[in-house]
Amino acid sequence: MEASAPSRIGDRSTSDVVVRLRTREGRDDWFYCHSHILVEKSKYFADRLSENWPTCQIIDSRNCVEVYCEESDFDHFVNFIRLLYVAIDGSSDDFWHGVKNALGILQVAVELGCPQIVTGCVNYLEAVPWEEADEEEILRVVPGMGSQAEPILARLQPVNPSTIRRVFFSAVQFATSSPPSSMNNLKTSAQEQLEYMLTEDDDAPLLTADDEVKSVVKNCVKGLFSRFNNLLDTFLFQPVESVSESGKMQSFQHHLSDISWACQILSKLEIMSEFVNSWVDASDKILQVVKHASSTGEVIETKLKVIEVTSKILEAIGYGTVILPTAKRLHMVKTWLPFVRVSKPLIDSVTTNDDEAMELKIDGELWQSLESAFVSIVLALPSGDQAEILTEWLGNEHVHYPDFSEAFEVWCYRTKIAKRRLADIKENHGMENTL
Repeated sequence: MEASAPSRIGDRSTSDVVVRLRTREGRDDWFYCHSHILVEKSKYFADRLSENWPTCQIIDSRNCVEVYCEESDFDHFVNFIRLLYVAIDGSSDDFWHGVKNALGILQVAVELGCPQIVTGCVNYLEAVPWEEADEEEILRVVPGMGSQAEPILARLQPVNPSTIRRVFFSAVQFATSSPPSSMNNLKTSAQEQLEYMLTEDDDAPLLTADDEVKSVVKNCVKGLFSRFNNLLDTFLFQPVESVSESGKMQSFQHHLSDISWACQILSKLEIMSEFVNSWVDASDKILQVVKHASSTGEVIETKLKVIEVTSKILEAIGYGTVILPTAKRLHMVKTWLPFVRVSKPLIDSVTTNDDEAMELKIDGELWQSLESAFVSIVLALPSGDQAEILTEWLGNEHVHYPDFSEAFEVWCYRTKIAKRRLADIKENHGMENTL
């Protein structure tokens, strides 16, 4: 006895039921199907074609099943009906034709009760990559489908806080490890994500910056700066020609880039103090190494990176984020003021006149922030130290930057009224005026 040929959709010679697919807009398509396939694969069709359906006794009601759908879902219903005739065994996923189509078929399969197609769609959607638009649609649709569709959402589920911390700690160690230059892109990516994890935007940060998090970050940055400091010592004990060799100054620049990023993280976690002190102590050595840069491009790029970090350090000092004794604050002004005032016109001239150097251009806001930080630090020094700095500034050819006009104005006012102000205070407190 020969095996009967498999049923095929649209075969009118063997079809015993018509699925009439209709929309409110008037679309009306007929599909010649087979009741045994519809009943076996779909609970909806099994109910409609059963003896218990209220209209089963009406003439032709069991030979034609009407299905209504939205116009936007019409193609998904058509694909669903065709898939009822396909053996979905996981050996091939070619019939889903992308995330959007599979998601549409899944909704129909859930609505019409077809476990086989639901499972096939879920397995496909759970495994393939999504575009952002696909992800938003999945989040809109899938949660209402119940437990059968939950595997699709696995990649979108919140992660255990302890797991997040482990990822964060590993990323911090990698981002501050100074890997080979071939891994710079990976390191930069890790640094960007670490900053994102700590950023509070529309959502809360990914992890709480508790004592453990702060301790790990501080230790990793401490290791980074220790390697940077060793690099400084190595440079200073080598001949100038050796230091300026190709690659060595580039290593110095890479460390500076990492340190600049580290400042951002330390600032977010409010743990800048130790790092600021380390930079203050290393300032003289840093400036000596910068002098070893050979080519013009190398000089500019190196100075830019140094200024980026120094600006963050001076801001932390100037605005009271990190408290330093007077001697260290004065040292920072005397050390970095000459460097900045000489570097700015050089950088501005090169980055303005050289089209190839435009990527090196410093944002104007950085120069402004740097100037404001200097002014804040100067105004917090003893008046005698202020007078010394202002005297030097007024006689310097680079008087236009940093502009200490504000500091000069405040110093003049304070100095003019100082005796009267202090005399009044002593008199009010019954103290002998020795001024």
